[in-house]
Amino acid sequence: MTNGDTGHFAIGGGVLAQRRYKETQASAKIADLEYIVLDIHSGEMEATIENRKLVVRMMREMDADLVFCHRANDYHPDHRAVGTLVQDASYIVTVPNMAALTPHLKHAPVIAYFYDTCKVPNPFVPTIAIDIDDVVERKVAMLHCHASQLYEWLPYNDNTLKLVPKTDKARKAWLTNQMQKKFGKEADDCRETLKTIYGGKHGAAVKAAEGIMISEYGRSLPEKEFRTLFPFLPKS
Repeated sequence: MTNGDTGHFAIGGGVLAQRRYKETQASAKIADLEYIVLDIHSGEMEATIENRKLVVRMMREMDADLVFCHRANDYHPDHRAVGTLVQDASYIVTVPNMAALTPHLKHAPVIAYFYDTCKVPNPFVPTIAIDIDDVVERKVAMLHCHASQLYEWLPYNDNTLKLVPKTDKARKAWLTNQMQKKFGKEADDCRETLKTIYGGKHGAAVKAAEGIMISEYGRSLPEKEFRTLFPFLPKS
């Protein structure tokens, strides 16, 4: 939703935006997906009417059935703005005379939130939890492409830049360790949901997971329909 042009301590502007874009495309190749980047300044995303219409048009043009975003109480102002924009657009996508030049959707998409640890004003509650043990290596490979973010900006912002290894191989090993901790905590926080989805024995053994919270905005997703949008989940 933004071009990432402010998220660094040594470079910025067009140079950083272009570098970030190349990183997104390298990551996209690993996952065989299309990665679109909007040319909005990082740190300047706002929940305006103009941006609401932008999100509405994007949902319509892609005929979206499932939209992931941050919740509106995330730590980052851009994330919060996007969360608000998506929830505001989730109904407007079905209204013909809003952004009228783009044909409206007959059904609102399901809105799903990424896992977070924010508690105020309300905590994340996982609706679905996914066992990602078999794809962690691929996810790390994707993240490894985002060098300016994972090995430069975020460690600098966290005052841990000196801990980042210098070689490519060592960096990837370091990142793997970081992500195993992150997804391990997520698995622990979503343990009961994992057991519900995969069964007690399997759910208890999952080492890495991603939690998903289905929003009250957009189309509802009854439990019996989980597998229509997440067909890789076990049958029941």
